[in-house]
Amino acid sequence: MRLLVLMLIFVSTLSFANTKPQPTPPQEINVEYQQLQKLNLELNTLAKEATSTTGSSLDVVRLQLLNKNKELRQTLTDLIDDKQADKKLLLKQVEQQIKFAAEAEKFLQTKVERDQKDLDKAKDTDKLVALKALTESRDFIILVLNDEWENYQWMEHLGKPQPNSVKALKKNIEHRLDFMSASLTFGSQALELNDKQIKSATGDELKTLQVTQILSQRQVSSDTKNLTDLVKLADGMGLDTAEYKRLLFEQTGNVTDDLLNSKVMWSIVTSWTTDFSSWLFENLPQMIFKVIIFVFIIFVFKTLKNIIRKMVTRAVSTKNLKMSILMQEFFISMSGKIVFAIGILIALSQVGLNLAPSLTGFGVAGIIVGFALQDTLSNFASGMMLLIYRPFDVGDLVEAGSITGKVSHMSLVNTTIKTFSNEIIIVPNSKIWGDIIKNVTHEKVRRIDMIFGIGYSDDIEKTERVLQDIVESHPSVLRSPEPTIKLHTLNSSSVDFIVRPWVKTDDYWDVYWDITREVKMRFDREGISIPFPQQDVHLHMVEKAIESKIAS
Repeated sequence: MRLLVLMLIFVSTLSFANTKPQPTPPQEINVEYQQLQKLNLELNTLAKEATSTTGSSLDVVRLQLLNKNKELRQTLTDLIDDKQADKKLLLKQVEQQIKFAAEAEKFLQTKVERDQKDLDKAKDTDKLVALKALTESRDFIILVLNDEWENYQWMEHLGKPQPNSVKALKKNIEHRLDFMSASLTFGSQALELNDKQIKSATGDELKTLQVTQILSQRQVSSDTKNLTDLVKLADGMGLDTAEYKRLLFEQTGNVTDDLLNSKVMWSIVTSWTTDFSSWLFENLPQMIFKVIIFVFIIFVFKTLKNIIRKMVTRAVSTKNLKMSILMQEFFISMSGKIVFAIGILIALSQVGLNLAPSLTGFGVAGIIVGFALQDTLSNFASGMMLLIYRPFDVGDLVEAGSITGKVSHMSLVNTTIKTFSNEIIIVPNSKIWGDIIKNVTHEKVRRIDMIFGIGYSDDIEKTERVLQDIVESHPSVLRSPEPTIKLHTLNSSSVDFIVRPWVKTDDYWDVYWDITREVKMRFDREGISIPFPQQDVHLHMVEKAIESKIAS
């Protein structure tokens, strides 16, 4: 860097220190020429100071030199814009600036190459320092390139254009744009790969990867800045920078006015289309193969599921187990679902899905869903209790959850009941388990409870014989247990008999209706009355009231 400082001062002051005195400029611009000469002298003084300065003080002197050189170039800009300025003197000064920029670029390019080698050879602890030196050298090159472009613009303004030099500079800029964009792309890919490796690394490997990650991040940041500066310079030269602006947009995500440029938008769309096509071309055969494997595994486990269901069906249907239909359906359904779920997990693992995070995610989601669906879980628990204790089965006539009807289906969440009016009612299991359950058809034999009343003037023994004959003559009435026919109650308007025959559960209502019909018909034939509800009213009249009425 000391060599760069000395070269800067030497070349900048060359036109004034080693040339013959120039004609005196006009009085009105004499001040600018004096300022220009003063700056050259100050730069010469700083150059001498730099030769004896070391360490951090050298950085201070270097900064002062750069600032003085900026002032010198600003003074040149003011003089070049003045039409009364001495063009020959200005041309000589600009030519010196051109020579300086060319020499500085060569020097900096050599330094960049040396810094790059130092970075490659440096140990992990020294890489950050080496990268900083490389970044500074690249930044200086871009500053020099901007000065070169400004120098050629000055020459054109002074009437001495340099078309060949401008053409060479543009080629140089295009070459650097290509190199910097390639470096940025490579660095981004390396950073992405490093991020993936860090997730699974441990110990010393993790530390090494973390250092590499920091270096990659700073390298990408430096390349992004350099490419941005080069794009600005190339835009000023009229070069096509759409592709590089597309790369910067993809890298940084910053939305700028450049995106409104049709070329930039087309470059972005083309890049995305190309990337997608390349990805599809590279991965489509593998994806098709994975899909085939997935479908094949699903097909195999679906077939296995049907086989397992048949095996479980045979196992739970044996008479020795004495399982209810609900319990049988539960085991059959769960066996098939478990087998199919295992098949899905195996199929997903074969297509490259990592099941560990997925299962962990399902576990966490299950806890959250559990809190959100407490009522559903309550129904599930009630369904398990119903399956275990089996208070009813499919086809039973029940009174449960304030609903009367036949059980047509049951799951772990709810029970479907079909009423006598052919309505389907779905009752949550928690409602059933938390209420009284009456299973009407659980037993194979039921007793029919009937009451028949006769008048007080009717023959009791005859009535008993008639009722006995009606019950015993019915073919569906069981002989054992024996039916019960007894005089039960002396009611207010009738003498009531209880008639309690035993029948099969399936014959309950047929026998009930048949006996009721036959009792009415036989009582009519036998002259036995079925009294209506009646009440006797007795009136007691006071004698005095009667006498007073007669007297009146």
